[in-house]
Parts: sequence; C-alpha cells; structure tokens
Amino acid sequence: MKIAYQGIAGSYSESCAKKNYPNAETIPCRTFQDAFELAKNDSNIKAIIPEQNQLIGSINIETLIIKYRLNILAEHFFPINHNLLVIPGTKIDDIKDVYSHTAALSQVNSFIRKHKIKENVMADTAGSAAYISSLKDKTKAAIASKLSSEIYGLEILKSDIQDDKENFTRFLVFQKNISQPEFKKNEKYITSFIFKLKNKPAALFQSLTGMSLRQVDMTKLHSFPEKGTFSSYYFFCEVQGHISDDKVEGALKDLEIHCSEFQLLGVFTQDSFRKK
Repeated sequence: MKIAYQGIAGSYSESCAKKNYPNAETIPCRTFQDAFELAKNDSNIKAIIPEQNQLIGSINIETLIIKYRLNILAEHFFPINHNLLVIPGTKIDDIKDVYSHTAALSQVNSFIRKHKIKENVMADTAGSAAYISSLKDKTKAAIASKLSSEIYGLEILKSDIQDDKENFTRFLVFQKNISQPEFKKNEKYITSFIFKLKNKPAALFQSLTGMSLRQVDMTKLHSFPEKGTFSSYYFFCEVQGHISDDKVEGALKDLEIHCSEFQLLGVFTQDSFRKK
C-alpha cells in the first residue's frame, strides 16, 4: 500500500499513516491538492488528509473533497502531542528561539511564555525540525512530532508540552476505488456525502426533516459556496450508521428529493475514539 500525505517526512500526517498502516510506503506531497491528485490518478495510492482538529476546528479541505470526489475509506483520530526538539546535549536555558507551524506554536503558548522563548513561524512542524537539525545551534529548537526527532537526529528535551493535553486531529483516508464495509448490526459506521439543494425557501430545513423523523444522528454538516458564486452552496454531511441500514437509506432518499445534486462519498467503520 502507498499513502500520500501533505508535508515532509516526520509530519503528523505521516505519523498517523505509519501508526495505522505500518507496512505502507508513505509519499510526501507539497500540498493537500498534490496528495489528492496522486490518489485520483493511481488506484494503488491512498491519500491521508487532516479534516478537523479538536482545538482549531476545520482544516477547510471541503473544496478539495468536492473537486476530486474520492471515496472515503476510513477515519483516524490521531493524538497531536507536541515535543520540544533540540540538538543533543542542549539544556532548556540554552534555547532562545523556537520554530514551528503557527498552529503548533499557538497550542504551546504557556510553555513558550514560561521559558521566555521567541517564536518563529515556519510552514510546517517537520520542516522546522529539519531546519534545526541543519543549523546545529543549541540556542534554537523546534516543536514537532516524535517521528521528526527520530528522522532528523534531534533530542526530545520536553514532551507533551501542549496547553491542552487532549488534542486530536481527525484524518480521512481517500482512494479512487469505491468500497464500503459489509453492514453488520453490531458495528458502528459513518456515512459521508455531499449535496446541493434546490433553490427554494426553507430547503435545508425540509431536507433534514427525514433524518429527525427517522432518528438518524448527524455528526457533521458543513456548508461552502459553489465555485464562482455566493448564492449556491454545497453541504458536506456525515451521519451515524450504514447506508444499508433502513433508517439511514430512507433518510437519504428523503433528502435527495430536495437536492439538485447528491453524491455518496463513503461508508466506513467508526474509529474507536468515538466510543470515548
């Protein structure tokens, strides 16, 4: 198996891929779009993409989801544990500057303030680790993953330095081929789809009535404008349950009546994280 991800070796995306698919070959990509392109053009390649973070919210990949319309194979909730990476032998009092992605820096604000370290924004966390490794300067440190420390020969001076100790990112796995698990009543599933409503009053309210009446739980509803307009919107939606379940199938048929466009994106087993 080959898995494309955004970033360079040691990124949290690659860390998630290696944890869940330890035998897979990982392929670094410059952008999310590059990862989608690889998965679209080669059925042997999957793309693992961060969709939402527990602290900062949506990663805003919906426009790429609508553009490529790949099958969603799986979801994975991955813990984002930030580590202070340094040149081996560095002490905390040696550090004057710290480098990382802006999101990571914002999530370790208390640690940075406590040690009075100057923040420096970089494009990604793994890139900051590679940069520190190349400098070999004990006054500079990076905030990145454990995997980055192993790849770039850095020491973890402090681990789990994030302000909020529970910080998870939800990753989705995309592939070209359509597949879904066989429906089993004792399993829990997510059904994911996109839709665009007909232009009529109260269309959204009417379209979701079937889910309420059939007691289908919605876990996500995200709207974004159709390209080139602010008057027509797509919705990225997820519900609990398998499309082969009568109540889910019925709710989606009710919804389709109100849609000018509807497409199933995937049916997949819920990550065990949802049981917490």
